[in-house]
Amino acid sequence: MVFTLIPVVLSLYYSVCDYSLLQPPAYIGGANYHELLDDPIFRKSLTNTLLYAIIALPAGLMVSLGLALLLNVKVAGQTFYRTVIFLPSLVPTVASAMLWMWLFNAKLGLINTVLDWLPFRLLIAGINAILGLVHLPQIETPIGWLTNPAWALPALAFMSFWGVGHTVVIYLAGLQDVPSELLESAEIDGAGMTRRLWHVTLPMLSPVIFFNLIMAIIGTLQVFAIPYIMTGGGPARATYFFTMYLYDNAFRYLKMGYASAMAWIQLLIILALTAIAFWSSRKWVYYQGK
Repeated sequence: MVFTLIPVVLSLYYSVCDYSLLQPPAYIGGANYHELLDDPIFRKSLTNTLLYAIIALPAGLMVSLGLALLLNVKVAGQTFYRTVIFLPSLVPTVASAMLWMWLFNAKLGLINTVLDWLPFRLLIAGINAILGLVHLPQIETPIGWLTNPAWALPALAFMSFWGVGHTVVIYLAGLQDVPSELLESAEIDGAGMTRRLWHVTLPMLSPVIFFNLIMAIIGTLQVFAIPYIMTGGGPARATYFFTMYLYDNAFRYLKMGYASAMAWIQLLIILALTAIAFWSSRKWVYYQGK
C-alpha cells in the first residue's frame, strides 16, 4: 500500500498537475498530455523505443529458445555449457555496460578487430557491392557502433542478447515438461527432428513462450540502464529511449507532472500490447487438458 499503490495513485494525480517538486502541485487538467502530443522529443523517444523492441524482442526470444534447445541435448559437459550461458545474466548492469563499451569501441574494440580479418573484409566488400547496386549507403569501416546514429540502436539491441540467461533457464524448465512419450510416438510415426520440434515440442512449450513474450514486452519498453550508461541517449538522440526522457523530465528538469503523464502513457502502451498478446494467445498457446 505505502510503497506501491499510494505512489501509483499520486502519479495519476500529478499527471494532471504542474508539479516541480519544489512547489505544491497545481491542477492544470490535461495540459501535460496535450503538450506531449506536440513534443518532438517525446515522439523521437517513443519511436526509438518501439524500434528497439521490434529488433530486440523477437530476436531475443528466438536466440534464447535456440540456446535452450541446444542446451537440452544430452552431451558431455552439458552443465558447463548451461553455466556459461547463464553467467552473463548475473553480471551487474554497470559492469556489463562498461565491458560492451570496450567491445564496441571503434578503434580498439574486439568486434571491429575481428571484422578487420580478411574473410570479414571480403564479406563487407561484397555487401557494399550489393548495396551500391540498389543505391543504399555503404558500410564504412571501422564501424562506429556507438558513435554512428545508424548503428547505435541495433548495437544496443544486439547487446541485449548478452542477458538471455534467465529466459533460457525458463525455457529449459519448460522443455523438461514436454512428454517424452509424445516425442517417441511422433518418431515412430516417421516424424523427423524438425517436424517433432514444430508439431510436438513448440506446442507443448507455447505457454512458456507466451510467458516470456509478456515479460519481454514489459522489459524492452522500459529499457533504461544500459543505454543511459553507454550512450546517454546519443548520438543525435538515436538511442534516447522513452524511459530516459521520462527520467530526465522528472529528475533533471523537475517536471514531475509531465513525467507522470509520460509514465501513464507508457503503462497504457504496455497494457495495450499485452492485451494483444493475450488475445492472440488463444490461437497459438496450447494448454494440456484443454
